[in-house]
Amino acid sequence: MLDSSMTPVVRSLEIQDPLAVPSAPGRVAAAPAGTGLPGKSRPPRRRRRWLWVTLGILLVLGLVACFVSSRISSAKAAAAVKLAAQGPPPVPVVAAASRKGDIGVYYSGLGAVTPFETVTVKSRVTGQLVSIRYREGDTVQKGDLLLEIDDGPYQAALTQAEGQLLRDQAALDNARIDLIRYQELVPRKAAPEQQLATQQATVHQDEGVVKLDEGQIKAAQVNLAYCKIAAPVTGRIGLRLVDPGNIVQASDTTGLLVITQMDPISAIFTISEDQLQVVLKKMAAGQPLQVDAYDRDAKTKLAQGSLTTLDNQIDPTTGTLKLRATFQNSKGTLFPNQFINARLLVQEKRGVTLVSTAAVQRNSQATYVYVVKPDSTVTIRPITLGTSEGADSEVTSGLRPGEVVVMTGVDKLQEGSKVSTSTSNPAPNPAAKSATARKGS
Repeated sequence: MLDSSMTPVVRSLEIQDPLAVPSAPGRVAAAPAGTGLPGKSRPPRRRRRWLWVTLGILLVLGLVACFVSSRISSAKAAAAVKLAAQGPPPVPVVAAASRKGDIGVYYSGLGAVTPFETVTVKSRVTGQLVSIRYREGDTVQKGDLLLEIDDGPYQAALTQAEGQLLRDQAALDNARIDLIRYQELVPRKAAPEQQLATQQATVHQDEGVVKLDEGQIKAAQVNLAYCKIAAPVTGRIGLRLVDPGNIVQASDTTGLLVITQMDPISAIFTISEDQLQVVLKKMAAGQPLQVDAYDRDAKTKLAQGSLTTLDNQIDPTTGTLKLRATFQNSKGTLFPNQFINARLLVQEKRGVTLVSTAAVQRNSQATYVYVVKPDSTVTIRPITLGTSEGADSEVTSGLRPGEVVVMTGVDKLQEGSKVSTSTSNPAPNPAAKSATARKGS
């Protein structure tokens, strides 16, 4: 601003005070009186006045800048003093209240889904497979027609056996008539006794032949019935193993199809031998024991059933015992040979103090929680835990229902820390849900 305001003044002075131009060669024009320099005029008063105005403006601007800076510094200092007087800011945490509820005592074990019945259907006669009456994956009922084998040869064999029976039956009838005749002649001495004995043997022989023919007829009828293969059990059919048109043999080992019973279905799992006595006492008292089947990650509940039976010996290599549980599987959530996590409910604790497992902290000396007091500060509270199940843990001492404990954000806390809480709704306990469902029913 100073340079731009002074430029017109300098240019004006240069115009108003030019050097004298010589009027003639060899002569120089005289300078005005009192300049002290030859050929230049004296600076005017207007230039000095502009210099003083500029200096005054700069001085005022400097004073204003100093005043504003001092006010900002004072405000910052006051804010710092106020912040120091208030102390550190509250720590944001997520908290949840302890509550009274029910929790179950479970024995967990690994297992696999095992069908009660799995049948490989095979042909009992040799012949050409002419038709298939099912689709892969169908659920069939016991007695449903599944396959048909060409019965022409067996129908012919049955006809032959029936004809043979008629012929031999006629021979038997004739032999019996002759026997009656000889029995009348021998007492009269009209026929030798040897002939009577021979005729009796002939009758018995023909009776045997007729009996043999009857057996052949039954065998032909059985083979004819085997040409139509029906479902031996109710279950689900797997993938087709033989296509129509192939010749099937009674000696084939692969079979024609496999049927697996799906509903009900069982699961075999293991528990430790140390847990056996509790289970035996419950079963001896006639108490049904609930079994829950979960997926591989133990997060999704697939089915709920009951304990059916125990194995008769402990595996010495693993120290475990096999148990079988039965499940209703109308929705097909359990599949044969599927891996499951089985959970056997042996006890249900009611009306106990529950806290979120995420709120429980541990060190080398104790188990504790951070309890939020009414003044929004925390205190360390040692507790004693009982049963832990899923997201809930039973507190046997050290905590009352309704007290608020910190779940997340504990890494920045210490005794007396001030906190800013946000609440979290704890997930319902599965044992409590099942108990509520049983009460309602």
